[in-house]
Amino acid sequence: MQLKVIENTKSRLVFELIGEDHTLSNALKQALIEDKSVKNAGYYIDHPEIGVPRFVIEGDSPVKSVQKACDTVKKWNSELAKKIKLK
Repeated sequence: MQLKVIENTKSRLVFELIGEDHTLSNALKQALIEDKSVKNAGYYIDHPEIGVPRFVIEGDSPVKSVQKACDTVKKWNSELAKKIKLK
């Protein structure tokens, strides 16, 4: 996975997640939406076969919000792995 920053201002961050698809993108978007400091978060993929997820995040500190969202997704994955091992 490669991250390509398109725009980075105080209240807006636009980046692409090269090498990823909807799987990680949906989880990251959900974690961003749950962050109260994020005013708007979403992503789109121009072409379903060859497109790259492009995220747009607006809020108080978008870079910190993405870092926090990544930690949240890691936590979700860890919790899921523990539940799967129990069964």
